[in-house]
Amino acid sequence: SYTTITKQTGVDHPGNDIKTQGRLLNRLIILSCGLYGNICYVSLQGGSTEQHRINLRTIYIELVFLSFPHTDSFRWVKDGKQFREVLFESGTLTADEKEELQFYQGSYRCYVANELGTAVSDLVHLITEPIPTLAKEKRQKRRLFEEGESTVLYCSPPKSSVAPKIHWMDMQLRHIPRNERVTTSLDGNLYFANLLYSDSREDYTCNAHYINASIIIPKEPIAISVTPSNSVVKNRRPQLQKPAGSHSSYLVLRGQTLTLECIPEGLPTPEVHWERMDGPLSPARAKKLNYDRWLQIENVSEVDDGEYTCIAQNSQGSIKHHYAVTVEAAPYWNKWPADHLYAPGETVRLDCQAEGIPTPNVTWSINGVPITETDSDPRRYVSSGTLILTNVQYSDTAVYQCEATNKHGNILVNTHVHVVELPPQILTADGLVYKATEGQRVLLQCKTFGSPQSKIDWEILDSGPALANAKMSQTSDGNLQISDVSEDDSNIYTCSVRHSNISISAELQVLNRTKIVDPPQDLRVLRGNDAVLHCKFTVDRKLKQPTIQWKKDKHKITSSANDDNEYSDGSLKITDVQMEDSGSYSCEISTKLDSVSATGSITVLDKPASPHSLELSEKKERSVTLSWMPGAENNSPVSEYVIEMKEEQNPEKGPWEEYNRVPPDFRHLEIHLQPYGTYHFRLRAVNGIGSSEPSPPSESYSTSAASKTLPELEQRQFNGPGFKYKIYWRQASDRGPHWKEGSVSHPPFIVNNTGTFIPFEIKVQAVNELGAGPEPVVKTGYSGEDIPLEAPSEVEVTELNKTAVLVRWSPVSMESVRGHLLGYKIHLRKKGPRTHSRRSLPMHVPAADKYRVIKVYGNKVKTVVSDLQFYSSYTLTVAPFNSRGEGPHSKEYHFTTPEAAPGPVSFVSFESPSETEMTLRWEAPEKPNGELTGYLLQYYESAPQQVESIDLPLVTEFTLKGLNPQILYHFELRARTAAGDGEPIVMEGATLLDGEPPSAINITAGQTSVNVSWVPGERQRNFAFSFHYLKKTGGEWEESEKVNSSQAFYQLQGLTPGVQYHLLIRPGNYSWEFKTAGPGTLHELPSSFVTQGWFIGLISAIVLLLLVLLILCYIKKSKGGKYSGNTQTTSPSLLEKSLHVSLEYLNVLGDSSLLWSDVFQLLGKTNTNGPALGKSLLHFKLLSPTGKK
Repeated sequence: SYTTITKQTGVDHPGNDIKTQGRLLNRLIILSCGLYGNICYVSLQGGSTEQHRINLRTIYIELVFLSFPHTDSFRWVKDGKQFREVLFESGTLTADEKEELQFYQGSYRCYVANELGTAVSDLVHLITEPIPTLAKEKRQKRRLFEEGESTVLYCSPPKSSVAPKIHWMDMQLRHIPRNERVTTSLDGNLYFANLLYSDSREDYTCNAHYINASIIIPKEPIAISVTPSNSVVKNRRPQLQKPAGSHSSYLVLRGQTLTLECIPEGLPTPEVHWERMDGPLSPARAKKLNYDRWLQIENVSEVDDGEYTCIAQNSQGSIKHHYAVTVEAAPYWNKWPADHLYAPGETVRLDCQAEGIPTPNVTWSINGVPITETDSDPRRYVSSGTLILTNVQYSDTAVYQCEATNKHGNILVNTHVHVVELPPQILTADGLVYKATEGQRVLLQCKTFGSPQSKIDWEILDSGPALANAKMSQTSDGNLQISDVSEDDSNIYTCSVRHSNISISAELQVLNRTKIVDPPQDLRVLRGNDAVLHCKFTVDRKLKQPTIQWKKDKHKITSSANDDNEYSDGSLKITDVQMEDSGSYSCEISTKLDSVSATGSITVLDKPASPHSLELSEKKERSVTLSWMPGAENNSPVSEYVIEMKEEQNPEKGPWEEYNRVPPDFRHLEIHLQPYGTYHFRLRAVNGIGSSEPSPPSESYSTSAASKTLPELEQRQFNGPGFKYKIYWRQASDRGPHWKEGSVSHPPFIVNNTGTFIPFEIKVQAVNELGAGPEPVVKTGYSGEDIPLEAPSEVEVTELNKTAVLVRWSPVSMESVRGHLLGYKIHLRKKGPRTHSRRSLPMHVPAADKYRVIKVYGNKVKTVVSDLQFYSSYTLTVAPFNSRGEGPHSKEYHFTTPEAAPGPVSFVSFESPSETEMTLRWEAPEKPNGELTGYLLQYYESAPQQVESIDLPLVTEFTLKGLNPQILYHFELRARTAAGDGEPIVMEGATLLDGEPPSAINITAGQTSVNVSWVPGERQRNFAFSFHYLKKTGGEWEESEKVNSSQAFYQLQGLTPGVQYHLLIRPGNYSWEFKTAGPGTLHELPSSFVTQGWFIGLISAIVLLLLVLLILCYIKKSKGGKYSGNTQTTSPSLLEKSLHVSLEYLNVLGDSSLLWSDVFQLLGKTNTNGPALGKSLLHFKLLSPTGKK
């Protein structure tokens, strides 16, 4: 008899489910509630009363407070009601053995109280159930199938709140082999995509393992018999065995594990592929398990919300299933209040912000009592989840609970508010020495204690306030943060409590940054030589000797005491390098303050291995074909093969002589031989290092004797009927293909279906009806190129700095290039800024920044990609290319760039509500370079003796109060991320003074209007006033419309010419006089008759009339009228030449720059026979000096 108690937990789960499985006898269940330091904990214990074994699972609920004196009482609440009596000194609640186990199932909460308040634990859910048992089953009948069919073997284990682990075994307890064809589902069933004869057996047994109960329940064995089909087994397209249909929906909570399954059947066995419809499927987020039948996402977050697709396919077709995944979230804390000491009269803000989907509801309690059930107090109110206590008193000391709830659960946090008056103290020790290296961030601590909270000031020795330095900022708890420290920041810093004589000092020592001045390079070393990878570094002399660690392919290199591989400067020496020494090497220099690393590589080169497997084929009377297989290249590509031949009949020629050299992609060659000889052949491979050892010799080959040798005939003696060319070709890269042949009467000859970029042996022979010509010489050639077939593999990205990465990949095989490899293209796509919130607004990214292509020429397999954006997500693929185009892309590699300090805010404006207030408004930086955490506003007078710094949350406006209206302030505003403060935007501004009407004006009078102008007052608000004016001869005062003081100009209209006026400004006591211009007071200058309208009209009519007459004359002449004759003219008619004469305007200027005589002389040229106006278009413009057309 025993009891097992387990805990079901999940990330950010609002509560804890405690599930017990056991018998009803001899059980012991203990609920414990107590204090452990500053933690209030709740635990459940269970075990055997006889053996005194306790299986303990402890659940901790944080209770934050500074001090918790003697605890007075503990009480338990079950399902919202008081459970048993109040406990003292101990909060342990032990179950009564007389009660049924089911009696204790429910939700528990513990309350711990003393004189300072009551703390509340989170909810604990206790679930009880008996040990699973298996009802008696009938033995199943043998199931009969034909080969190729599909089936499912069902398990159906006993139900339990904790799902069992399923094992399919035989009677000898051996696991049933699983593969793509035979798989299990999440519910434990065994699926066969198609059955084989070998699947026949009688002992398919499902074993359900209940881990919490420590038992295994075997089901009845299942027998199946598969009979071979008498006919040919028909293939069939895939169908889904699980899930059913084409669509399914899943709801998963943030932090849980999601497993999608896709189990197909079909013949042949289908393959399964997974896709995400709304974006790329990240291999870092999703894992494929169970032979790709499962897609699992651990620790689900909002970014996993979307649609996924499973595609099952074989040679007969495919089928899809779509999964709509909705991610919701139980409440989790985004911001919670901390415990604190407060002085009487202060205002307390307890900020409590929780996220969740749907949005959780936030409620407050005081000492475990909901605030809505307490007496109302005007000093206490809740606003947007924040509890605000104004003018706190000693009686407000309590433990306040914030609880967030949605349909998926609830969370609770305790906050201790202690109202007390205590003198200020600095808890941080005096005289601390802080050390850092250049570029690091340093935090100088100054922890204080007191009530009310002490105001802290930091001073730099001989330099004044620390906050005057843009790199320095003060945290809310008084610490001084210095970013990007340099040697100039080395100094003595003093932290003091304002309005007291309490202070401490701290010394900051900034040392030189550790640097690698001579990093390891990419070495190519001949086998057997020594290799030295340099890693020279500099380190500050105040630091002790650093630690040097070398790694090969990310594994540490350990050396024995007798090894002498490392030099004192950090370099690594490898003696007698061998092929296995090839790899990536990195050195890391570490000190107590910083570390730096650099990477290089060693590629061991050697002569190629000897060719092997020599064979002789196509043995003819005077020729034979030699074929071979290549050996290893040893990191240096083979440039050619040397074929050597030994003739036994001619020993004077030496044992071996070179016969021919062929390209590296040749695998055979036809060799022409002399008669009556015995020959042996061997090969050497040549690369950039040298020649290989000769291959083992081939078998011998003998040619027959010839009666006599005939001299070559002259070409004219070859002529005869039926002359043609006979063409022979065969692939040179394959072993032993036979010659193919064709004929043509004249070139060219086209060979089809040759494949892509295949080397060929080619020979051409002249023949006629009398016979063939001399044996031709073999030539080599290649078929055309095509795009590469293979994608690079093993793509890796190594971060060099925040905006640059090193990209490496494995090269493609040369056979897959199908041409001459020109290099690789890196396709870099920016997916957007990193974010963890679905509520984040999309940021516009220029197209050039979203997609880039980097070309890497030659055989290089790594390159540096720079100019990346901070805090961004990138997708990268690599593809080979040749002259025909680009090959397939590698698998997508996803990487992110780190967060950095943001750029400057993009816009700032001022507004002054009063003479002592100024409101600043701004917009977020265009380049946040991370998740913005807030803003830092600093302002000071013209001399930065006292800099005021304000830490702002994520807001876009802030109002400064209590400003001096007589002072011009300097403002610096920075955005902040976790990586630091951004670049400041610097402004100057002052509050605006109350406006007033102008006291000095300028008056310019016309006949019926007067222009009034003035200079607006600096730093003055708009002031509305009006002009009042009165004729000096009498009448009534007239008033203008309202005028703003910032206009600087106004025109009074509708005045009487030649009249004296009084002018007043209301409100105000200023008056002026002016007189409008009367008749005759303005004199016009005498104008020339040339500018008069009648003269312009007359001249226009004359010119128009002349042009009309001229056109009529030409038309008449072209039709053969008065001027027609037998003599031909030298120019065509106007209609034939398409002469268009258009008179728009005639431009006659007052200065007679265009003379009328010139106009008529130009028009007179139209009577000549020349082509002066043959295809022209005349434009004239008449413009008077007054601008009228």
